[in-house]
Amino acid sequence: MSDLPILAKDFLEYMETIRGKSKKTIQGYSYDLTLFFKYMKIKRNIVTGDMDFEEIVINDIDSYFMRTIGLSDLYSFISYAANERNNLNYARARKVACLRSFFKFLHTKAKIIDDNPALELEPPKINSRQPVYLSLEESKVLLKAVEGPYKERDYAILMLFLNCGLRLSELVGIDLDKISGDTLRVIGKGNKERTVYLNDACIKALEAYMKIRIAEEVKEKDKKALFISRLKSRISPRTIQEIVKKYIKNAGLDDNKYSPHKLRHTAATLMYKYGNVDIRALQQILGHESVATTQIYTHIDDDRLRQAARSNPLSKEQQETE
Repeated sequence: MSDLPILAKDFLEYMETIRGKSKKTIQGYSYDLTLFFKYMKIKRNIVTGDMDFEEIVINDIDSYFMRTIGLSDLYSFISYAANERNNLNYARARKVACLRSFFKFLHTKAKIIDDNPALELEPPKINSRQPVYLSLEESKVLLKAVEGPYKERDYAILMLFLNCGLRLSELVGIDLDKISGDTLRVIGKGNKERTVYLNDACIKALEAYMKIRIAEEVKEKDKKALFISRLKSRISPRTIQEIVKKYIKNAGLDDNKYSPHKLRHTAATLMYKYGNVDIRALQQILGHESVATTQIYTHIDDDRLRQAARSNPLSKEQQETE
C-alpha cells in the first residue's frame, strides 16, 4: 500500500474506516489497483513493455492521469487480467468491483474526476456453484474422530463450525466476554457484529473446554481469547485450518475437499435440510449481506423439494373420466 498513489491510499482508507470493509478486502483492492496502475503505464507507453513489472513505479500517478482514463481502458485491463494473468471469473469480478468503487469514490467523494468511466463497467457472468458440504453422517464421523491432548478445544471448534456456520475469522476472533448463556456475539464481514445462538451441544462442548483452559498460562494480550494455541496465545487461522484438515483425514474423508469454510457450508445445509429454517433466518444466522448469497442452499436438497411438491394439497387430485 505504501507504493500506491495518494488518491488510491485515500480510497482504501475510506473503504476500511468509513465503509467498514475487512482487511482481506482492502488487501485485495490494494493488489488490484497496483496491477491496474502498472498496466495503464505500459498501455500508455509511459514505461516500456519489457520493463520488469515489479519495478514499475506508480506513486506518481495523479488526478490528471485519472481524468484521462475511459471505459475502454477498464475493459482492456479486465481483458489483460483474463488473457495474460489467467484470472478466472471470480478474480475478474473482484477487479471490476474494485474499479467501480474506486472511480465512484474519485467522482462522488474526492471529486477528482468529472465523469465516472466505471458506471457502465459490467462484471463477468459467474455461474452459481453448488456448495461442498458434509452429510449428517459424515459430520458425526468427523466429531467422533477428535482425540489427543487438545481434544476438548478441537471438539468445541468443530462443534461451533458445524452448528453455527461461523466463518474462520469469526471463530478465531471470539472473546470470552462475547459468550453469555446461549448467545455468542461475533464480528463478521465489514466489522459487523451479529448474535449467534448456541444449542445444547455447543454449550456442553464449550463448558468441557473451559474446564481445561488454564487462564493463568495465557499470554497477557490474549487473556480474553476463547481458543488458545499450544503457545498460550490466541489460536491462528492457519492452526485451525490444520486442525480441521487433521480430523477430516482421521475421519477417512477427503482432506483436499473439505476446509473450515466447507464446515460452514455444512452447518447451513444441515439447518436448511433438517431444521426447517426460513431462508431469511438462515441469512441472519450466516451473516450474509444479501439473501442472494444464502439462496445457494435452497438448491441442494432434491428430497426436500420433492417432499414440498408431494405436500401440495392438490397433489392427489385426478381428472374425472367419463
